[in-house]
Amino acid sequence: MKMNLSSTIVLNKIPEQFYRPRTAVERSEITRCEKITTEIFAKVDEGVTLIADAIERELKVADADGRECVLAFGTGQSLTPLFDELIRRHQEHGLSFKNAVVFNAYEYFPLNAGSKHSSINRLHELLLDAIDINPDNIFTPDGTIDQSRVNEHCRDYEEKIRQHGGIDIIVLGIGRIGNIATNEPGSTITSTSRIILTDAISREEMTMSFGSQEPVPPCSITMGVHTILSAKKIFLTAWGDEKADIIQNTVEGQITDTIPASFLQTHNDATVVADLAAASKLTRIVHPWLVTTCEWTDKLTRSAVTWLCQLTGKPILKLTNKDYNDNGLSELLALYGSGYNVNIKIFNDLQHTITGWPGGKPNADDTYRPERAKPFPKRVIVFSPHPDDDVISMGGTIRRLVQQGHDVHIAYETSGNIAVGDEEVTRFMHFINGFNQLFENSADETIKNMYKDIKHFLANKKPGDCDTRDILTIKGLIRRGEARTACTYNGIPLDHVHFLDLPFYESGKIEKLPMSERDVNIVRSLLQEVQPHQIFVAGDLADPHGTHRKCTDAALAAIDLEKEAGAEWLRDCRVWMYRGAWAEWEIENIEMCVPMSPEELRAKRNSILKHSSQMESAPFLGNDERLFWQRSEDRNHDTAKLYHDLGLACYEAMEAFVEYIP
Repeated sequence: MKMNLSSTIVLNKIPEQFYRPRTAVERSEITRCEKITTEIFAKVDEGVTLIADAIERELKVADADGRECVLAFGTGQSLTPLFDELIRRHQEHGLSFKNAVVFNAYEYFPLNAGSKHSSINRLHELLLDAIDINPDNIFTPDGTIDQSRVNEHCRDYEEKIRQHGGIDIIVLGIGRIGNIATNEPGSTITSTSRIILTDAISREEMTMSFGSQEPVPPCSITMGVHTILSAKKIFLTAWGDEKADIIQNTVEGQITDTIPASFLQTHNDATVVADLAAASKLTRIVHPWLVTTCEWTDKLTRSAVTWLCQLTGKPILKLTNKDYNDNGLSELLALYGSGYNVNIKIFNDLQHTITGWPGGKPNADDTYRPERAKPFPKRVIVFSPHPDDDVISMGGTIRRLVQQGHDVHIAYETSGNIAVGDEEVTRFMHFINGFNQLFENSADETIKNMYKDIKHFLANKKPGDCDTRDILTIKGLIRRGEARTACTYNGIPLDHVHFLDLPFYESGKIEKLPMSERDVNIVRSLLQEVQPHQIFVAGDLADPHGTHRKCTDAALAAIDLEKEAGAEWLRDCRVWMYRGAWAEWEIENIEMCVPMSPEELRAKRNSILKHSSQMESAPFLGNDERLFWQRSEDRNHDTAKLYHDLGLACYEAMEAFVEYIP
């Protein structure tokens, strides 16, 4: 069973030589804009293997030389796959860590004894407790130390590193603001281990990494930039779309203390290890024509022309031969004969992505339409990771599908229960209690006792405490009710609303359980029952909580199993990926774009507002201060504006989709 198919989605169909160059000459050509050695992989597992191989070699060489191998690690989410691989090698292949010394890159401060938010405890859980390292060889900053002794403690930590001969290999993730360890913007290249005030964005990332809702302390004790640069070898990991901008700035930008990771440009053995999504903004991936000769596919040509439009501020049909020649795209003139021929080709390609018939237009020539005309009507399943992603990401398209007569099913993959505030539970319990009293059912002891227990729990709940199962169930019911209301508003019958409650989600914490066959089989059963002609899945893999990716992996794994089994229904089914909750598709990747009128956009907003628990009081609104309906509308407006700026039709808003071919 293939559990990580989302990692193979390479939308740009990037030729392998752009991310895995075949020769040293080829590498020097395509990486001319990069100032740090950067290794790019199609899959996270491949990048993890590179780092694990380096650590294994260093452990064995040090052991043969009779010395210690000194390692240092952060504890961010991006390192979890590496820790899993090191544990696997230890358990299955006998890789020993007896000669290893491990230094923790940072610790939260101040900490109370036994605090749930401890970086070293996290490192023990993820790696150290599962390998044969000597406990005396594990070192960490002390987050419980008295503030008056912190500076002395940091000097002692630096001295311990020196006593062990310095760090051989350090592996860190990169934060969204370019922090390494917890060296925030403003950190200097000469900084050593010290106490530092942690940025709000970093604290949010730490909270998600730790898998708890307990607030992260305001400070941390961190290795300094100088300490990190003193390591003999540095690996910086980055996975996923959300790291693309900061990786581009770190690898190709100027050295600046506003991006501490950029200081790695000064190191003689630093390597950035990224997947294609995290590397997607690097020049060799997004604008390869600027660094090498290209094989001009339709998609690469579209990407180049839309880039040229944005660079010159011109719509497609106004680009001239001079525009192409002046901006490194003369190859296209040679290939097509003139700029005009290129312009017409790309204008028509983009025009054909626009459709008001997302399920296909019956009795129409579908040669240049993104969806086929037959069969009509179609059976459609929209998979929604949380109980509001459907309307946030493709609410206008859902309404259009229903209005055009298609048989639409909505499948909510998780309960979304941890994203409901406690005050919502209190409000609903007040209603239940009042309802019972009004209708003379106050003798119901079960309700009375539950009400009493929940009221007591919430009154004494501390930050980081997990909700009881009863509270999680009530929160799940709240979200179910909102989802049903939104579906009814959109004209979807309630027997077409499916709550899958995938088991991986039900940990009660931000950090979810591993996805398993149980999750995939639940999705597969629904597919077998409905046998859809269209499937919509979340392509928003930048979701910071990871739920979208796991849900998409479950759906794609189920589809893959049906394909292997030769399911007849799958032969006449198309799979579309939507975005909108966290990001939007790049225009060169869009294969279907559904326009909305002002009235349709207002109806979409209304369907999002049915999810009242996800408004201002929602626990996980993230860094973006806009509410979800505002984010959604802004993205839909931006997509429509982009099409308009390219010289295509001017719509109020547009929802975009990319086809996934199993």
